[in-house]
Amino acid sequence: MTSEHQALALILFSVFIAVTLGITTWVSRNRHGSAEEFYAGGRLFSPLENGFAIAGDYMSAASFLGISGLIALFGYDGLMYSVGFLVAWLVVLFLVAELVRNCGRFTLADVVAARMSERPVRIAAGTSSVVVSVLYLVAQMVGAGSLVGLLLSDSGRAARTLTVIGVGALMVIYVSFGGMRATTWIQIVKAVLLMGGAITLTVMVLLRFHGNFDQLLSTAADRSGHGARFLGPGLKYGGDWTARVDFMSLGLALVLGTAGLPHILSRFYTVPTARAARRSVVWAIALIGGFYLMTIVLGFGAAALLGPEQVKASNASGNTAVPLLAAFLGGGAESTGGAVLFAFVAAIAFATILAVVAGITLASSASVAHDLYASLKRRHARQRSEVAVARAAAVGIGAMAIALGLLAQDLNVAFLVGLAFAVAASANLPVLLYSLFWRGFTTRGAVWSVYGGLVPAVLLVVLSPVVSGSPESLFPGVDFQYFPLQNPGIVSIPLGFLAGWLGTVTSAEEADERLHAETEVRSLTGAGAV
Repeated sequence: MTSEHQALALILFSVFIAVTLGITTWVSRNRHGSAEEFYAGGRLFSPLENGFAIAGDYMSAASFLGISGLIALFGYDGLMYSVGFLVAWLVVLFLVAELVRNCGRFTLADVVAARMSERPVRIAAGTSSVVVSVLYLVAQMVGAGSLVGLLLSDSGRAARTLTVIGVGALMVIYVSFGGMRATTWIQIVKAVLLMGGAITLTVMVLLRFHGNFDQLLSTAADRSGHGARFLGPGLKYGGDWTARVDFMSLGLALVLGTAGLPHILSRFYTVPTARAARRSVVWAIALIGGFYLMTIVLGFGAAALLGPEQVKASNASGNTAVPLLAAFLGGGAESTGGAVLFAFVAAIAFATILAVVAGITLASSASVAHDLYASLKRRHARQRSEVAVARAAAVGIGAMAIALGLLAQDLNVAFLVGLAFAVAASANLPVLLYSLFWRGFTTRGAVWSVYGGLVPAVLLVVLSPVVSGSPESLFPGVDFQYFPLQNPGIVSIPLGFLAGWLGTVTSAEEADERLHAETEVRSLTGAGAV
C-alpha cells in the first residue's frame, strides 16, 4: 500500500477518534457525577438505542476480524463461532435479561447479593468479572495491533505495540471522562458503521458471484486446497479425540458464556424497566443475527477471492482477512478504489475495537469500585468516592490489558474471546442461575460456585497448549502443557455448577426463605426494582 493510501486510512481513523472524543467531552460536561449516571447512564436509553448499543458491544473485533478469518482458513469449522455467538442470545433472552434488570442495580454481584451475605459474594463476583473482562480486552488489543500493522505494511511488533498502547490510553479516557452515557453513544455510532460496512462488503462479494451462494462456496473450496473437506466439519477440530472434544468445549463456552459477560449484563441497567431490557435484547438479536450471517459470506468470500495462503501471508491467524478482501473488491491494494475501501473497512474495524474496549473497561472498573471497593469500605461511603475509584480502576485495568495484549499478539482474536467466554460460563453463569432459580442456595454455595468455576478455568488455560508446548503458544520456548484442550469449558463449566451445589449442601447456613421470596417476586414482576 502506498503512502498516500496509508494517509487516507489514517485520516479516517483520526476522524472517528475525534468524533468519539467529542462525544466523550460533550457527555462529561452534562453529567452530575452520581454512580447511577456513571455506571448506567441515568437509565435513560430507549430499547432501540440500547439494542444498538448491545449489538455494538457484542460485535467485537473477534466477530468482524477473527470469525471471518477463521472461516477463510478453516471453512465450516470457523462457522462454529458465528453459530455459538448467535445462539447464546436465546439464553440471555429467556433466562437472564428481565430477571437481571429487576434484581440488580449496576453489576452481576447485585443480583447474587440480594439474598446472600454481601461481602464474600461481592468479592468473589467482582474478582471473576475483572478476570473475564481483562481476557476479553486482550482480544480487542490483539485485533487492533494486527489491523494497524497491516495498514502500515509493518508485520513487525513496533507498530502493533504502539497501537495496543494507544488503544489502551483511549479506552481509559472514554471511561474515565464519559462513563456509561458516552460509552453507549460510541457503541451506537460504531454499530451503525459496522452494519453499513458489513452490508457493503457482503453485497460486493455476492455480486462477484452473481448472487449464487453455491458458486461462492464451491470456489472457496477449490481455492482452499482442501476441496470438499473445506465445506465439512473436521478441518480444524477433526482428527483425534482431543480436537473433537475441544470443538464441543468451544461450543459450550460460546453458547453459555454470553449470559455471564459483565459488559453485557451491565447494559440491562441502562434502560428504565425490565420490559425495555427484553425489547433491547430483541433488537440486539435482530442486528447481531444479520451481522453473523454476513460474516459467513465475508469469510467464504475471502477464501474464494484471496485464498487462504494470501490471508495467512498477511496474518497467520487470519485476523486481516476482511481488510484484505475489501482492498481486493475495490480493485486491489495499489488502486485508489481498493485503498479507499480498505481504509473505510479498517476504520470501521478500529471503531469496533475502541467501542468494545470502552464497554468492557467500564464494566470491569464498575466491578472493582461497586463490588470490591464497596465491600472493603463501609456501606455509607459516598457514591462520589466510589465513582472516583472506578475511574482509577479503569487506568489499572487498561495497563493490565495492554501488557497482556502485547504478549498475545500472534493469537486469533476469536479464539481469545472463546477463552473469555469459557471463564464467564464457568464462574458467572452458575452463580447467576442458582441465585435466580434455586430456593435453597446459600452464601457458601455462591462463593464456591464462582471460585469453583473461575480457578479451574484459568488454571486449565495456563496448563493448555495456548500458553506453552507448541510453536503457536504464548511461550513457545517452554513446555508446561498438561491439559490437552485449548478451551477449558467442557471441564470448568460443570465444575462451576458442581461447586455451587456442593457448597450449598455442605453449608450450615439455612437459606433465607423470605429473601428468596422477595427476590423471586422482584425478578418476575419488577416490584421494588431500581
